[in-house]
Amino acid sequence: MDSLVHPDTPIHRWYVPGVPEDFELYIKRDDMTGSQLSGNKVRKLEFLLADAISKGCSTIITCGGIQSNHSRATTISGHQLGLKTHLLLKSTELDPEKATCKGNVLLDRLVGTHIHLIPGDAVYNEDIHQRMENFKKKISEEKGEKAYSIPCGGTNSIGLFGYVQTFQELLKQKVPDNFTDIAVAVGSGGTIGGLSMSNYLSNSHLRIHGMLVGDTGEYFHSEINKALDGLNWSQKHPGVQSQDMCEMYEEAQGRGYALSSPDELEFISAVAEATGILLDPVYTGKAAFHLIKMMKEKPECFKGKKVLFIHTGGMFALFDGRMDDMVRMKGSLTNRIDAWIDVDKVPEIN
Repeated sequence: MDSLVHPDTPIHRWYVPGVPEDFELYIKRDDMTGSQLSGNKVRKLEFLLADAISKGCSTIITCGGIQSNHSRATTISGHQLGLKTHLLLKSTELDPEKATCKGNVLLDRLVGTHIHLIPGDAVYNEDIHQRMENFKKKISEEKGEKAYSIPCGGTNSIGLFGYVQTFQELLKQKVPDNFTDIAVAVGSGGTIGGLSMSNYLSNSHLRIHGMLVGDTGEYFHSEINKALDGLNWSQKHPGVQSQDMCEMYEEAQGRGYALSSPDELEFISAVAEATGILLDPVYTGKAAFHLIKMMKEKPECFKGKKVLFIHTGGMFALFDGRMDDMVRMKGSLTNRIDAWIDVDKVPEIN
């Protein structure tokens, strides 16, 4: 299988407004893993889709929220590899005629994926997993083809290896030698799970911080431990669990999953203006916003003062419409727009 990931993403200093003077903040640009596949999801998909192809599957089924980065990356990479894809997307709007064409969904639709809208309150373990299994059975019975289901965010024992491999990049980039802490957004648990187990196994002693964009720390630790169990982790490392390898911060989710506060949106705008780096409102915006807040209010949570933030992508969620009012706000830095009609009358320079 051809490589999907553009590896060895760069690390550089990140001058985010509000970082305390005694901290140094850097960023690993995993938003640069490859244009349409931008972000952390494609790193897991390299392993998951390789597994699907090795098992002779012709169809991929996965799930997520209506603006799921994972679902978008899965369907695009699936089409690149000649696989059919079906997405189960949670939505408050269940009328197909009113389905959005914005953000990630625009890309889902452009590649011709099959989208199945499901209730927004559907729970993975209690409902969505069963829907996926029922759909796999239907494909087998009616089409005579094998389907492969991928859980939300690509988080399972196979998906973990996406960030086990990434940790090898971090070792090449001498991250354990030059940093004290790593911070990352947590949406399903696979990224922080792979980082944490690799950090433990390499004895690098970095402190790993997970900024939760939804749900609870208890839930994510449980999901990571399930994935580790699939690797016989407890037999090889008795007594060591996710709770021992990383920190989880529930406060980072703010109003809740995919719900933005004005402060968070203003922060995204300020970071873009100051550094030219785009954060998204669902994952990285919330994570970075809370990271800076922790640096100011709870510096004791960090092992040291040199922190690496892993940018997990998600830029396409910026185009779901929620930033529109922010960028149009009168007098704001994002509303520097005028009409130059008269050739000889030069606009005012502010």
